[in-house]
Amino acid sequence: MEKKLTVILENCPQDHKCPAMAVCPAGALSQKDFEAPVVDHDLCIRCGKCANFCPMKALVLE
Repeated sequence: MEKKLTVILENCPQDHKCPAMAVCPAGALSQKDFEAPVVDHDLCIRCGKCANFCPMKALVLE
């Protein structure tokens, strides 16, 4: 089964620019204002870089 990137809202502080967006090689993460990031599953290559980089563990590849 193919893995999918999920945003765990309870772990995301949503009070700053998402630092994991900068490490996504596919540009699959976007963010409006300081809301939780949104994943474009059509662009996501499921590499896990953002999940590994997220300091709050709000991005999970499962």
